[in-house]
Amino acid sequence: MSSATRTFDPVELEILWQSLISTVNEQARALQRAAFSPIVREAGDLANAVFDRRGRMVAQAVTGTPGHINSLALGAAAMLEEYPVDSLVPGDVLITNDPYKTAGQLLDVTVLVPAWRTPAAGSKPRLIALFGSTIHHTDVGGYGIGAGGRDCFEEGLWIPICKLMAGDGSGGSERNGDVWKFILSNVRQPDHMAGDLHAQMASGEVGAQRLATLCDTHGLDDIEDLADEIIERSEAATRATIRELDAGTHDASAVLDLADGSTVDIVCSMTVDPDAGEIIVDYEGSSDASPWGINVVRNYTHAYTTFTVRSVLNPDIPNNHGSLAPIRMRAPEGSVVHAVPPQPGTARHVVGMFLPNALLKALAQVKPDGAMAEGAGAVWTMQINGHHEDGSPFITAMFTYAGGVGARASKPGLDACSYPTGVSAVPIEVVEASAPVRFLRKALRPGSGGAGAQPGGLGQVIEFEVDTARPWQLNAVTSRLTEPPQGIFGGEPGASGSFQVNGEPVTTQTRITLQPGDSVRLELPGGGGYGEPGVPGDGEDRGLLATR
Repeated sequence: MSSATRTFDPVELEILWQSLISTVNEQARALQRAAFSPIVREAGDLANAVFDRRGRMVAQAVTGTPGHINSLALGAAAMLEEYPVDSLVPGDVLITNDPYKTAGQLLDVTVLVPAWRTPAAGSKPRLIALFGSTIHHTDVGGYGIGAGGRDCFEEGLWIPICKLMAGDGSGGSERNGDVWKFILSNVRQPDHMAGDLHAQMASGEVGAQRLATLCDTHGLDDIEDLADEIIERSEAATRATIRELDAGTHDASAVLDLADGSTVDIVCSMTVDPDAGEIIVDYEGSSDASPWGINVVRNYTHAYTTFTVRSVLNPDIPNNHGSLAPIRMRAPEGSVVHAVPPQPGTARHVVGMFLPNALLKALAQVKPDGAMAEGAGAVWTMQINGHHEDGSPFITAMFTYAGGVGARASKPGLDACSYPTGVSAVPIEVVEASAPVRFLRKALRPGSGGAGAQPGGLGQVIEFEVDTARPWQLNAVTSRLTEPPQGIFGGEPGASGSFQVNGEPVTTQTRITLQPGDSVRLELPGGGGYGEPGVPGDGEDRGLLATR
């Protein structure tokens, strides 16, 4: 590697940046094509990113969820603390699902694939980058999907930071046999687990190959100078955006209700410091950790905090180590937004995806035209398992449904859209093909969006049953069944949700056993309205859309 620092003119930098984005996007496409799990393949429940030697996220794929991507940004650094880059050799691959160091639940497995480059003939390969991926696996043993686990040990297999593959000393790679045995012996679908792990490794290799081509094309020995330039520019642009705001502290809160009637208070205080070019979000006063598996680890809280702030202030700035640095977050240990071992968190998305509802209220005091009314919050997740008539088992991968999004200053809320997570719904045909599930209805929910100058988005209605002669089990994670999504600036609330079996409300957070012929009905919440009904909002005249 040359000791001289390379500089880039604006045109060259833009070309290299777009090439880097194309590289991680191809990594993500390779992962989706190779994945076994429908929630990855069909819904995009994943994250892909490239990191420099210092463990700093340089670029992320467009496909993916904020919770995964921004947690991966911190998780990769934790993995490199355990295995510093200078200790790695060609062929090594790192793995973990440590929920407190990565994305907050054991089902999310992170794999880190180093990229190597030999600058000159006869020289040793040098690690120039790492390609990381986090995906939602079908199963990791234990309780499974849902909020019923009472500690992290009940929830499933914990994979510490370790080598999934080990270099053989000659540039090749060998399985870390004991690690593979432990993993595959503790999951219900070992073929799915193995297939998805291979998909993660293969996608990392695709990224490494494309990065080598980028370096060859542009005469780079490594990406250190390029990473510095991208990260420094992103940080400077983010700080400049914050410096345009008035100094001050803005308080907000939101209440999340759960199926069992309990509630979670999210309290945030957002301080704008233009002199430092920083925003500090403090969640002091939020609820203590729950006995149910809805607790959020610090990484995941940080992920949705930074996503929300950046999406309002300047979403066009690249998402990387630099643009995340000016947004600082505090959360009291042992609270529902900063879980510590062994507090459970398999269903941490219920709270994590709800966080923007509180933070957006604080941001509305700073930038009203960039704010939103409350939306449905977290997607509702389902997993079904049971036995066919011949006794053979079946289990679905997790499938999700979204409610309405809160209205914006100049646009109505989106209907049945997964905000803030961004995952797609697994098509009902895919679910029906994987298990004897029969969908009876899937439609928008008229009247569920809150009225306003801009109306909230509509929720949806789903009905299904399972075609089996034996009892079957449903793991469902729902929310907002009594507390509706609130409007903003005079907008009215959207409709709350409903979760019923045979017409009767379900009031439990745990797995339930159902009988042949039982029917499940889901009515997802609608988004809140923006502005007073009948008062024209900014932008186009919405006409009949003013009420939904």
